[in-house]
Amino acid sequence: MKIDINTLKKIAHLARLEFDENSAKKMTRDMTQILDWVEHLEQVDTEGVAPITTMSSEVNVLREDAVGSHLSHEKGLKNAPQKDSDYFRVPKVLE
Repeated sequence: MKIDINTLKKIAHLARLEFDENSAKKMTRDMTQILDWVEHLEQVDTEGVAPITTMSSEVNVLREDAVGSHLSHEKGLKNAPQKDSDYFRVPKVLE
């Protein structure tokens, strides 16, 4: 499939891209090559080939949630730079 300058201008407008004259010529050649490659791929027989969802065969290894020990309220506030009875004090971020 051949991409002409008018088609490139429409695509560039939709993608909010700008090309000078030399870049536009190179881009039309590149896009034509890409579309020719896609047309070539359409000829490949994919009957019986399962679709893939990822290119990686790695699997996440997750651990089970387990209840553990936690800091008491007093220990949590012990080293706080500023505290107010039961809470951390932080600088005001909103007016």
